[in-house]
Amino acid sequence: MVVAASALIAAAALIGLPAPAGSTVPSTARTLQASAFVQVPILSGVPASLPVATPDAALRSEGFLGEGGRLVERGSAPAGPTARPRVAQPAVSAGTAWKPPRFKLSGLGSFYDNGTTAMRLPRGTIVRICGAGGCILRTVTDWGPQDPARVVDLYRPDFFAICGCASWSGLTRVTVSVY
Repeated sequence: MVVAASALIAAAALIGLPAPAGSTVPSTARTLQASAFVQVPILSGVPASLPVATPDAALRSEGFLGEGGRLVERGSAPAGPTARPRVAQPAVSAGTAWKPPRFKLSGLGSFYDNGTTAMRLPRGTIVRICGAGGCILRTVTDWGPQDPARVVDLYRPDFFAICGCASWSGLTRVTVSVY
């Protein structure tokens, strides 16, 4: 059945191909007759610019701008604001920008190429992970790491963003704030 189906597909493909266009035999070379060409005279005494006819004054619009005219808007420009408006904004300090976490975990963090994992937290938990190089805000995507000394496994670019360590490092001390 497979061979028969393959043969039918090949036959249908050959039917759908277009036929070659044109002739397969080259045409014979022939000479062109001189009467097929027509000479075109080119005038050399034509001025560089031709005079342009001035349109009838009755056909001009009301705001016609002549040769010596100037474009001037009627009226005066509206007065703009003299100063930028001031808006009272509340002061924000670094201590009040974050709500307090439910709890904190401290320990070792390592890198993991498949996302952010934390053994003691369920998926979807929002965590703030801080290390010597800085802090990041992430969502836990999987269960892990297996070693009880490690608190979190991080996606490799995240690990090196908070690690502040050399590229051959595998572990760093982190604090995980759970929100």
